[in-house]
Amino acid sequence: MIKGNILNVFTREIYPAEIKIESGIISCVNKIKGDFEGIIIPGLIDAHIHIESSMLTPAFFAQAVVPHGTVGVVADPHEIANVMGIEGIDYMIGDSSTIPLRFFYTAPSCVPATSFETSGAAISPQKIESLMQKDEIVALGEMMNFPGVTHDDPEVLKKIEIAHKHHKPIDGHAPLLSGVDLCKYASVGISTDHECSTLEEAREKKELGMKIMIREGSSAQNLESLWKVGGEFLVSDDKDLEDLLKGHMDILIKKSIKLGMDPFKAIQMATINPANHYSLPMGAISPGRLADFIKVDNLENFNVQEVYIGGKLVARNGKSLFKANSASLKSSFNFTPKKPSDFNIFSPGSKARVRVIQVEDGQIITHESQADLEIKGGILIPDLTSDVLKISLIDRYGGNKMSNAFVKGFGIKEGALASSVAHDSHNIVVVGSHEDYMSRAVELVRKNGGGLSAISKESEKIFQLPIAGLMTNQPGKKAIFHLKELQGLVKDMGCILESPFMTLSFLALLVIPELKISDQGLFDGNKFQLVDVIKEIIF
Repeated sequence: MIKGNILNVFTREIYPAEIKIESGIISCVNKIKGDFEGIIIPGLIDAHIHIESSMLTPAFFAQAVVPHGTVGVVADPHEIANVMGIEGIDYMIGDSSTIPLRFFYTAPSCVPATSFETSGAAISPQKIESLMQKDEIVALGEMMNFPGVTHDDPEVLKKIEIAHKHHKPIDGHAPLLSGVDLCKYASVGISTDHECSTLEEAREKKELGMKIMIREGSSAQNLESLWKVGGEFLVSDDKDLEDLLKGHMDILIKKSIKLGMDPFKAIQMATINPANHYSLPMGAISPGRLADFIKVDNLENFNVQEVYIGGKLVARNGKSLFKANSASLKSSFNFTPKKPSDFNIFSPGSKARVRVIQVEDGQIITHESQADLEIKGGILIPDLTSDVLKISLIDRYGGNKMSNAFVKGFGIKEGALASSVAHDSHNIVVVGSHEDYMSRAVELVRKNGGGLSAISKESEKIFQLPIAGLMTNQPGKKAIFHLKELQGLVKDMGCILESPFMTLSFLALLVIPELKISDQGLFDGNKFQLVDVIKEIIF
């Protein structure tokens, strides 16, 4: 039995009560009289997250977020699914079972995300059918292939049909989709969207009955723009390791309240709303639900003091009270070392007008800009004075394909960054000032079996990610030391981005407009087709 001031998400009240617990489940809640400090609220739920983006395994992820009040997550494992298919999903489920955090998963709907890239696996409708029979799977993961929906792609529609058959919701992913196409997308029963970046976009989707997930991650931060829309969920989507150790859902609620959102509304968006939508046995302090709740000091500061899962104290004052450990996983790298010349773009003439990927700090949407570049010895030369750098994407799954283009917005003066985290197929992406640096950065990732690397004129560093090239096998507080060393080197190279490796990882995500890169070439997300790097030769 636990006594204190409880927050009722149904009546939006706070009052003294005693919570009776039997076998980890709330059996009764009774109002009492008493003077208690703090407030007991339902444990927080992140309704949409990719755990792999934290670069932590599920077990170490739990150790990082539980002290911040997170008791449950609805995770889409499509990152590791693109690398290893069902085997990768089974790894996540198995690793999740070793710790107290409640992990619920969605069946990845788009593996690979498009036909314009090389992935390590493919998940067919038949595999979706198999996944839907697992107790841990609570929904069909975000339907990123919105052109497949609007153009009646048989395989896409079959996956949606399977989800409906199993009475499980379907998550959406439709950035900037509007009008007739949006109507078609919503009409097949896709019920959520986390890709809104403007109030107008969110309102149009909400008017059609879609539930809005207001996202505040490391690269995509939309809370300030969208909080007035009246969304249904607060989600993080992708949260890097450094940000995650600072806070999780508690940070989102604090910021929401500070912006002006009603505190009860913010808490409902991270408790009862996701619980009801995904049929989770939690989300409220009420009979029959799991005894998962947290104690905070007040609704203004929202400092998490204690965390209970199944009625047991699992974290106190920012520290987890349980141990974590994760199993190893086989390597998934199969490509040959790359020579510096492999990163060159050849062209006749003396100058060429090229398409350039324009990144925006704090957003995963990119824009297409252009630049006039000199050609020397038949090779296009990046314009470092205008921050136009080289970018390349290398197939890591045995085909040895690669493509080269240009990018603007990193601010690197000399050196290169490379990563085996490159959404969603997770090939090797590298940005640099010169092909020599790029070749060395990629080789550092390859010979270490995955990771984030940086090469400068004076130094080189690697943050190893041995689990599918996506995750470390270290606890977060140990891993962050090595990651900060790497980030320090990147800052010394002149990089101006807040989360450079997170931004880098999204430059391969073809389903997000406007201009991205795959191992097959430069990709226009608006036209949904490959485009030439060179727009015009200027002789």
